Amino acid sequence: MDIPEHVISALELRKHNGERGARKFIAYRGVVYDVTDCPKWRLDLHENLHFPGQDLTSELPEAPHEEDVFTRPCVKAVGRLES
Repeated sequence: MDIPEHVISALELRKHNGERGARKFIAYRGVVYDVTDCPKWRLDLHENLHFPGQDLTSELPEAPHEEDVFTRPCVKAVGRLES
């Protein structure tokens, strides 16, 4: 997967939470993904557990899916999370 060189700050990530027409971003292992077009994120709350605009790295071990979820067509890598 090609990851754009764009660096996204934690503040910018939080702003991309779906409110007021904003795109929905999440981060995982330092990569920021746009999940706006994913059906499971349509209501701004994924599986009644996760909000967009957050780093969800620590949450994946408890998820019913693996990292391959980030290869789905509706998930787009948009940059790297600023460390």
